[in-house]
Amino acid sequence: MAKDKSIFTCTECGGTSARWMGKCPSCNAWNTLIEGSSEPAAGKNRFGSVHASLAPTSEVLPLAQIEAADFERHPTGIDELDRVLGGGMVEGGVVLIGGDPGIGKSTLLLQAVDALQRSGMNTLYVTGEESGAQVAMRSRRLGLPDSQVPVLPEIQLEKILHTLQSRQPGIAIIDSIQTVYSDQLTSAPGSVAQVRECAAHLTRTAKSTGTSIVLVGHVTKEGALAGPRVLEHMVDTVLYFEGDTHSNFRLIRAIKNRFGAVNEIGVFAMTEKGLKGVSNPSAIFLSQHAEPVPGSCVMVTLEGTRPLLVEIQALVDSGGPSPRRLSVGLDRDRLAMLLAVLHRHAGVACMDQDVFVNAVGGVRISEPAADLAVMLAITSSLRGKSLPKGFIAFGEVGLAGEVRPAPRGQDRLKEAAKLGFKVAVVPKANAPKKNDKAFEGLTIYPVDRIEEAMQVVRGLD
Repeated sequence: MAKDKSIFTCTECGGTSARWMGKCPSCNAWNTLIEGSSEPAAGKNRFGSVHASLAPTSEVLPLAQIEAADFERHPTGIDELDRVLGGGMVEGGVVLIGGDPGIGKSTLLLQAVDALQRSGMNTLYVTGEESGAQVAMRSRRLGLPDSQVPVLPEIQLEKILHTLQSRQPGIAIIDSIQTVYSDQLTSAPGSVAQVRECAAHLTRTAKSTGTSIVLVGHVTKEGALAGPRVLEHMVDTVLYFEGDTHSNFRLIRAIKNRFGAVNEIGVFAMTEKGLKGVSNPSAIFLSQHAEPVPGSCVMVTLEGTRPLLVEIQALVDSGGPSPRRLSVGLDRDRLAMLLAVLHRHAGVACMDQDVFVNAVGGVRISEPAADLAVMLAITSSLRGKSLPKGFIAFGEVGLAGEVRPAPRGQDRLKEAAKLGFKVAVVPKANAPKKNDKAFEGLTIYPVDRIEEAMQVVRGLD
């Protein structure tokens, strides 16, 4: 492949320079020059060696005249991963998966690509961070000593693209995109220009050949995917690996998915033989108390299409002149708002108390349906009285003290009834119709305001 000369473009004025300079020679702005590839000779483009276009030129048609077809999916054999992907890998789809170092990205992908290889799909594992011997060592550690997955230790983009076009795999893993570089640019692997160019070439290859490509991405110390933001716009699906490396449990969350539901999660347990899907994830988010304890309240949250039972724990203790407000897994600003509502409308004052709130199991709850459970857990800790055994609550609480309905309240209640919970305090709008057999054994108390919820709880003491 002919090597194009690099050119540096100013992000402020659009001026160009043949070499990198700290200050733009046109507008004198500092640190605004970004490396790119200069335009090649007429009749060529720098994607010409890959594919000149994604598809042949077509005529313009109204949507009603275009035939809509479902995308064919290839299940990976790992149910929790398939759930997050929307049913499996899509032909020509590009998936970006990121997460902290050592959390299990390469382990999960090696398990998935081995299962696809055994099902008869042609696969390819491109490793840029490890040697072939290291990948083989991991394979044996995962109990896959006879794996037939082809491995290519390579970081040069042009050689990777040549291998993809010659072998035509059904799925290819690129581990990782930050290690890949192109000869067309002079910057180091992992730079903004290299990541953008390499991802663009690989995406065009996937769309034109039908190969499903999975890109492993590094993350910054803030937890965001490293590299340009356009990387997430290029791909079809963005997955984040979450979890504490000191815990055995891992979560995969879909942030973007053109072929499935967003905010879907998959739950895994790290074992000696790799990552295993957890069929009943609610069990890992519930602490096993022999008897009810003060400051604990169970809620039902929604993660994508899946209802999960999560224990909310609160600890209220005497504080100094500047009491602390700390939350783990919940929005800290919303905690301050809920304490104000609790004082104004329910008469529960925590002004001189330290308040700590935690979502058990490391799960992060962003939906406001956790409000009612948080407030009941705080009140329980402050009073020193536990909530009844088998008690759940959910619902959004407004500044006026009203309890608003949560989305898919019926599904939440069905999940709680299925797991044997006996008492539920829920928004009145989420209360099911009478004589519904799906909620047998579950006593439901519908409430309109936070004061009513407090009265119900005191009546259950």
